[in-house]
Amino acid sequence: MPAPRKPREFLRSLFDAALAASDPARVLPPHLPKPPKGRTIVVGAGKAAAAMAKTVEDHWRGEITGLVVTRYGYGVRCKRIEVVEASHPVPDAAGRAAAERILKNVQGLTRDDLVLCLISGGASALLALPAPGITLDDKRALTHQLLRCGASIFELNAVRKHLSAIKGGRLAAAVAPARIVTLAISDVPGDDPAVIGSGPTVPDPSTFGEARAILAKYAITPPPSIARHLEAAIDETPKPGDRRLAGARYVLIATPQAALQAAADAARKRGVTPIILGDAIEGEAREAALVHAGIARAVARGHFRIGNTVPRLPLVLLSGGETTVTVTHEGRGGRNSAFVLALALALKDARGIYGLACDTDGTDGTEDNAGAIVTPDTLTRAARQGIDLKALLAADDSWVAFNALDDLIVTGPTRTNVNDFRAILVLKEA
Repeated sequence: MPAPRKPREFLRSLFDAALAASDPARVLPPHLPKPPKGRTIVVGAGKAAAAMAKTVEDHWRGEITGLVVTRYGYGVRCKRIEVVEASHPVPDAAGRAAAERILKNVQGLTRDDLVLCLISGGASALLALPAPGITLDDKRALTHQLLRCGASIFELNAVRKHLSAIKGGRLAAAVAPARIVTLAISDVPGDDPAVIGSGPTVPDPSTFGEARAILAKYAITPPPSIARHLEAAIDETPKPGDRRLAGARYVLIATPQAALQAAADAARKRGVTPIILGDAIEGEAREAALVHAGIARAVARGHFRIGNTVPRLPLVLLSGGETTVTVTHEGRGGRNSAFVLALALALKDARGIYGLACDTDGTDGTEDNAGAIVTPDTLTRAARQGIDLKALLAADDSWVAFNALDDLIVTGPTRTNVNDFRAILVLKEA
């Protein structure tokens, strides 16, 4: 098979294909429910919430009102559904006020009414309505600690649900007896509705005890108000079988796997063999990079087999999921740029291997880039400019490295989110 002449552009085209497969305008309309006899109220939260609300407006027949909250910079102009912007990943007063209004808007409904809930990645931080007795500042402080310690999204959201007045099924419980339909874009490994956005409309299997255990695992001492709340364990989240959630329906409209499949299809059309390693890869970004580098080197040496078959080059390895970074320094960067930097160091300028890692929401960590790219001469170019890549990785400064090399991927807000996207192109045998 002929190799792509422009590997950078090829990898970016695969990322664009994954984003297109997750675009609310494309994936949401087929899943809209029929209008009810009574009122239709739209609520929602997440990085895709505004784009989802606009799509609902464009395709809904009948009266509709509502409110959704999205990340700053991710808003879209709507006519009938109000869009509020708030802070992510650490919540702010705007998110708290929006969540409070959303909860108020869905109370007092009847069986003839419908609540259409639009959930996507980021909803946990954006629906920031602390449980009684907990201040927003206390919740912000704990969130900051959890983000820095390397906790998984499952652990983070298990804690969040037990500090919230709206997440963990509480929103759906407030809607009853009206019907609620949730349209969701998954950003979590495994696509568990109870984890996506901390599951505001589905039963919650986690417990106060688990939330306490997670904080103990990472040696986190929470603010006193949170410690008292978790210890008292009053008003547990709605559990499976709760009658208040009997009228709730949940539909996944976009997933990480579907995005990877779209990228694989795009690669195949360009004559490149795609191998999807998985859509739920977790763990430290640096360790994941070492594993990916090892697989890429095996492919380049002809040591990678599917059954008894050695796949032909060129080949692209695709993967998704959500890695983590245990932050030890006040550097600039995110998990995807950290992955790419560790990948570059592990590959050691291996011939014919290129890689890209990006967050599909368009923002990787603390900066405005989606991710970064590595080429066979990354280390050589860095050495020529006097850039110490090992030191920058150790200092959590991956953004600084790729900014200097002009290898950042910048998309701006994508207004969708199916988590991390990684593609490693192998062109030649080692």
